[in-house]
Amino acid sequence: MYGYKREVFLPYPQAVQKAREELKKEGFGVLTEIDVRNTLKKKLEVDFTDYIILGACNPPFAYKALQTEKDVGLMMPCNVIIYVDRGKTYVSAALPTALMSLIPNDKLKATAEQIEEKLKKVVDCIAQTAMV
Repeated sequence: MYGYKREVFLPYPQAVQKAREELKKEGFGVLTEIDVRNTLKKKLEVDFTDYIILGACNPPFAYKALQTEKDVGLMMPCNVIIYVDRGKTYVSAALPTALMSLIPNDKLKATAEQIEEKLKKVVDCIAQTAMV
């Protein structure tokens, strides 16, 4: 298991906005944004479902992890995806504990667990939001 996923009972645009809000509440900023649907249309002229990748970063945790292991930057930022599949909207976050387990440094484990807790909270808050 490398991601934490939940169905979201919001239309896609509102789910993306809610993801941004919840990430901010947990101290994350969105550093990168990839609109997969538009990118695939422009680059390959193919149609794809609504799908966005938000590259999120929590600066205090990023700094702590980088102090522990310089190469941890290969695992950053934390990706959160929102997409539509068969008419349903989903949100998913990468699990830092799974990613950090690839780096042989036990000191990263506690930091990864703390970040993961925050990302799961973000996903859960979005999933608990009802359509209005």
